[in-house]
Amino acid sequence: MLKTLATLIQGQNARAEDRVRDAFAIELIDQKIRESESSLRAAKATLASLIQRQRSEERQHAALKTRIADLTARAAEALDNNREDMALEAARAIASMENELAVRDETRDRLDQKITRLRSSIEAGHRRIIDLKQGAIQARAVRREQTIQMRLVKSGAVESSVEEAEELIARVLGRDDPFERSEIMADINRDLTGGSIADRMAEAGFGPATRATAEGVLARLKSSKS
Repeated sequence: MLKTLATLIQGQNARAEDRVRDAFAIELIDQKIRESESSLRAAKATLASLIQRQRSEERQHAALKTRIADLTARAAEALDNNREDMALEAARAIASMENELAVRDETRDRLDQKITRLRSSIEAGHRRIIDLKQGAIQARAVRREQTIQMRLVKSGAVESSVEEAEELIARVLGRDDPFERSEIMADINRDLTGGSIADRMAEAGFGPATRATAEGVLARLKSSKS
């Protein structure tokens, strides 16, 4: 029973954590980018320190080689002048400096390896941060679109506007033509007053015309010319 409750609590906590991560995804992305940039700056500082130490080792290495060459020449000159005591003293110094030179050679090699690896890591980290920033830009654009869509869905602005526009179009298209309506009303009035019967009889040739027609106007024009 306790194990079941613990599992349920863990599952609920995991779901709550997922909801929080989804809600603050953009903020978390920005924070991770800042952390990555901070780590990259620290790595660059370390690289600069290693390069500085490498240069110092190279200067000391060159100085040691110069001193060894100088003492070697002096020792040879002492031997030429039968001063083996001084040549031996120079030989001891030369041996000590050669041992130090060997140690510095190993140090230089290790520094070279560290610098190469760290420089490669920094370049890779730099590229990843650029990719992260591009991804963050896309994520913010998607989040803005999602936010707008959610607001529209919650407010019903799009649906209500479309429905209102469709209703207005239907009202305009379904409205009666006032000119046609007036003609119908005139016909009804003529029927009520008997005017329509007289019109039909005049058109049939019984009695004078009750209204002007194209045929009557044409006949009048012809008679005026004759």
